[in-house]
Amino acid sequence: MHYLASRSFVLALLSVFFLSGCGSPANTKATGAAPAGSKGTVGVSVLTFTNPFFRVIGDHIETELKAAGYKTVVVAGEKDIATQERQVKDFISQGCVAIVLCPCDSKAIGAVIKTANEAGVPVFTADIASLDPEASVVSHIATDNYGGGKQAGEAMIEALGEAGGKVVILDYEAAESCILRVKGFREVIDAHNQDRESGKIEIVAELPGDGDKERGDKAAQDALQAHPDLAGIFAINDPSALGAWAALDRARKTDQVKIVGFDGQDPGKEAIRDGMIYADPIQHPDQIGKMTAQSILKYLNGEEVDKTQLIPTALYRQADGLKDPALKKKQ
Repeated sequence: MHYLASRSFVLALLSVFFLSGCGSPANTKATGAAPAGSKGTVGVSVLTFTNPFFRVIGDHIETELKAAGYKTVVVAGEKDIATQERQVKDFISQGCVAIVLCPCDSKAIGAVIKTANEAGVPVFTADIASLDPEASVVSHIATDNYGGGKQAGEAMIEALGEAGGKVVILDYEAAESCILRVKGFREVIDAHNQDRESGKIEIVAELPGDGDKERGDKAAQDALQAHPDLAGIFAINDPSALGAWAALDRARKTDQVKIVGFDGQDPGKEAIRDGMIYADPIQHPDQIGKMTAQSILKYLNGEEVDKTQLIPTALYRQADGLKDPALKKKQ
């Protein structure tokens, strides 16, 4: 009896192991082993599920790879690098054929990418790049964030007009994509200010909005207390821009302060249509997801893949929102 019981216990453990597939870490959207006949499993760890932008990326990677015969497990690090590192190690241990990352920390992510490199698992980054030069990434697929940051600067100049004024940036320094947005924004504002005697735009502070609505709200409150005559806010994404608007609304300064965001998901577009946000450089997370999946398939098929693949943004203003058929259905 003892032998039979032990044998049953071992068989049960083996069943759990083989059914576990490519990991089952925290915040998992899909779990389970690759179905019979599947070509393999791809592990995807995005920055967060609280921002719909990253859900769209994950959904389109999953759809494209499923059509090609691969299973996808999509999880979120929820902006915690330790969680994301555990997820990647789980992908490796379960034999995933490729890994996609939207890094929670562009610098710290390098260590676990190198672990994947040593294990021979190809790594791709989507939207947010790794800044570790020693960590090998097959391809980085993203918005042209630097170019989008320049468009945000142009939008702020347009919004403030000849009067100019004080501007605060709500940043997210852990993400390479947001660093590039701020870089492009600052360069355009600096160029605008050259040789101007009046109407300059003065960037008076760069505060941590962390791409989060609550943090954006708090940062905007702090900005208003320090600069009651504030004229503009550049927020590196729509959640932080919407948080900033909430702070302006409570302070009754929505007419005084112009907000320029970044992303262009439906909540941001609706806010632009309704005059809450002045404009957004629009990203295309569906294209990022599709291009990432297509790059994985090319690589696994032995084809060459470009090291960096950037998708341009376009400015979306209130006039665009008012004629946007997708938003009219929601009114």
